[in-house]
Amino acid sequence: MSTMRKLRLGPLPKTENIKLAFACPVTLKADLDRYASLHAQTYGEAVDAATLIPHMLEAFIAGDRSFRRAEKPLKTKYPVGGE
Repeated sequence: MSTMRKLRLGPLPKTENIKLAFACPVTLKADLDRYASLHAQTYGEAVDAATLIPHMLEAFIAGDRSFRRAEKPLKTKYPVGGE
């Protein structure tokens, strides 16, 4: 019986990218490497931690309700300019 793991980060889409560098703790890098290995086993496509990071951040931001609410323009009871 095959047990298919379901990771929060699914198969990766093809996207246009820009290069961004950042520093992280050694322990986080180790976790990212382990996640990349598990992701490759789960979806059958080799991937490294640097490839996963943008998709993880995108998923994190998409799931942040407060950020989504802050994106929407504030509606006030009294419009500016007396409209």
